[in-house]
Amino acid sequence: MNFATAFLKYLSKTHFDTRYQAFDLFLEMPKGLKARKHVTSRIVTQADVENVLHTIKIAFNDGEIDRDSYLNYRALVLFGAFTGQRPQATVARLSVGQFRSAVSQKKPVLDILPEHDKIRMQHYCPLHPQVVEAVAPLVRQQRGDEPMFKQLSFERWLKQQKVPLVHGSYHFVPGDLRKFCEQMGDILQWDQSNKNYILTHGVSGVDWRFYKSPRPAPVFDIYMKYWGDFHFTSSGELS
Repeated sequence: MNFATAFLKYLSKTHFDTRYQAFDLFLEMPKGLKARKHVTSRIVTQADVENVLHTIKIAFNDGEIDRDSYLNYRALVLFGAFTGQRPQATVARLSVGQFRSAVSQKKPVLDILPEHDKIRMQHYCPLHPQVVEAVAPLVRQQRGDEPMFKQLSFERWLKQQKVPLVHGSYHFVPGDLRKFCEQMGDILQWDQSNKNYILTHGVSGVDWRFYKSPRPAPVFDIYMKYWGDFHFTSSGELS
């Protein structure tokens, strides 16, 4: 059809007769219906995260995991849920030393380096008080150059547990922590600029490259304005 259209256009020029182009009407390609776009059907709620934390606690009480794994998995879930960092690209690469430096500050902010981010954007990541409390034992017990979280071990363990999500016939996966942070952020009406910066979502524009320059203290203050009153009521703590 494209060839026929071009040929008719050619004939109209060589014969100085525009009637050839009138046949274009019969050569138009049929237009297909555009697929309707839907929002994600994967909904991750506070109850889902608390179910994972409860499962971790039960596994420790039953002797399925040791205390080190219990503390590590619990801290990983809280950190992922409160910050929405990517599991493999970021969470798995963070070191104990980075957290040790962050929790020593009056306003705890983690400095995430370019090599720890999918789009190689260095950014500050505030630590919620529940996260600070959860990582404190790990910071004291491990060397500064060690990975902070047992990400691969946690992923294998979680795959075996098959913790169901409240909505839909899905099982909880590590990436759901990021989804929770994003979706809960909408419920809390989290400042869009602050959210995009911390999650490194949609930050490739000119304004982010040449104009915006967030500093640690303001990033923390804005984050806590929205997340400060939010807490997991069932945080997997041992009684």
